[in-house]
Amino acid sequence: MSDVSPKNAGYRVLARKYRPADFTALIGQEPMVRTLTNAFAADRIAQAWMLTGVRGVGKTTTARILARALNYQSDTIDKPTIGLSVPGTHCQAIMEGRHVDVVEMDAASHTGIDDIKQIIDSVRYAPVSARYKVYIIDEIHMLSEKAFNALLKTLEEPPPHAKFIFATTEIRKVPITVLSRCQRFDLRRIEIAELTAHLRAIADTEEVTVDDTSLAMIARAGEGSVRDALSILDQAIAHGNGTVDAGAVRDMLGLADRTRVVDLFEHLMAGRVTEALDGFSSLYQAGADPIVVLNDLASFTHLVTRLRYVPGAAEDDPSLSPDERERGIAFAEKLPVTVLARVWQMLLKGIGECESAARPFAAAEMLLIRLAHASTLPTLDEALKKLDSAPAAPAQPVNGPQGSTQAPLQSAPSASADAPPSMGPAQPLEPAPQPATTMTATHARHVGAASAMRLVAENPEPVPAPEPPVATPEPAALAVSVASLQDLADLADRHRDPLMKVTIRKCVRLVSIEPGRLSVNLTDDAPATLLGDLSRKLGDWTGARWIVSVSREPGGQTLEEMDGEKRDALFADAARDPDVSAILGTFPGARVVDVRVNDAGPLDEMARDTDMDVNEVVADPDDPTDTD
Repeated sequence: MSDVSPKNAGYRVLARKYRPADFTALIGQEPMVRTLTNAFAADRIAQAWMLTGVRGVGKTTTARILARALNYQSDTIDKPTIGLSVPGTHCQAIMEGRHVDVVEMDAASHTGIDDIKQIIDSVRYAPVSARYKVYIIDEIHMLSEKAFNALLKTLEEPPPHAKFIFATTEIRKVPITVLSRCQRFDLRRIEIAELTAHLRAIADTEEVTVDDTSLAMIARAGEGSVRDALSILDQAIAHGNGTVDAGAVRDMLGLADRTRVVDLFEHLMAGRVTEALDGFSSLYQAGADPIVVLNDLASFTHLVTRLRYVPGAAEDDPSLSPDERERGIAFAEKLPVTVLARVWQMLLKGIGECESAARPFAAAEMLLIRLAHASTLPTLDEALKKLDSAPAAPAQPVNGPQGSTQAPLQSAPSASADAPPSMGPAQPLEPAPQPATTMTATHARHVGAASAMRLVAENPEPVPAPEPPVATPEPAALAVSVASLQDLADLADRHRDPLMKVTIRKCVRLVSIEPGRLSVNLTDDAPATLLGDLSRKLGDWTGARWIVSVSREPGGQTLEEMDGEKRDALFADAARDPDVSAILGTFPGARVVDVRVNDAGPLDEMARDTDMDVNEVVADPDDPTDTD
């Protein structure tokens, strides 16, 4: 477990004292060790390796162990090997970083091309005493572009006695031309359970009294980094004068009591704002950092969500306290995933805001208030279900421009929510006669789709003073007869409004139509302003006021759907023709792409309805041998 250097009188920190000296002591990197073991056994040793991972997972240590394996030499073994249980001739000097043939360079302080030129110039010379000359370049992503370019040729065709080992925490900053010349190993973060067990073994070796809760907190604070965790353990031992307890670790790291974090989570999910703020304030007074408390809340939210799908996950995690484990399972059984996902998203966004806020405590309190308030709100799915299950009610009067109320202008039931009762007796006044629409809340989806509320907008232009009421126009009062969807499309065409014509053909399903009133159902891709635009344009085109509303009835087909059916029938009728069938049978892969006949007949009438020219049948084969 410890390195191979002899003990000395000076104190060494735990991260150096227990630095792995061989691959058996390197924890958490089994895939890399397996690959290297097989490569050395088969004598397929690469010329360069790229080690990447977060800080403290063992990149530099692995590089030194690999250099030791390449140059291993003992009384019985004189070849590269992974088995390093017995120290060899060069092992101690390599692990201490003082071997003449193992060159270590920190690219963070040697970034220029001149530093790389020194390596390139020295590569040609054979090693002094070891088998290979090994170059270890740490933080290689810090090299300049010119330095990378200068290294490429040597890296691709190094001398047989030279090996390169690179380490970096920013693999994305390394040019792909360099990566392609290396074998890449991604050193992963150490799992909390594995890191906790490693800390326990070191604490027992050091004869330090430490409880499991403290080790779990230290492992979590290390965030997968062995070096960080050992540094925190070293600090905790000094803080407790040889004895480590949970309270001392919590005070040292500014952590919150996990049980009180769970209590805070419970208050938030129940919408108890006062209790949540009191609990957060007590944690803050006890020394917990507000950002740490929010991160702990996010971690517990993730735990609850995970337990909902993997109930046994809590049993395998030694870093969890019994309270976290039991109450986490209880929350997972009660809270829906939509609520947990909403809390997670709010915490992720809120933690970033608190980190950049001038007053983190105040920002954290505002975030907790938002969380508690949101916990009592229905999710989107619940709101839609309530909307769908609500009984249909007629549209309620809407306040006019001068405080008066307008009478309901649609007798058919709509899907609007219950409007508040009107103040005073209902004596509606008709608005001034102008091409304006009324405000009516109705369903805007056809049968089978999700219900949603669609509002027909009022004309945004200022409305003049009310004039005497104008009755809804009778059929004889309409200047233009509109009795079908085709009439609406033709009307738009005559007034040179191609966009409205296309929208009517694609998005409108007719439910009912009578002079001055139009009830439709819209497709999912209908514009949100279609009803208001259609009502206003109909008023302009016909000289009368039109009430356009959306019905819950499915309505008929759109003009485009009807044309499609007619086209399909036309093609099917053409395909049944004996001559056409013979052509299709003669040319495999041929298909009917257009229908045109010379003599007027049923096909011609049908084609006129679909805006097609009927003259001849054209075959379009998929292979080049087909002809017209």
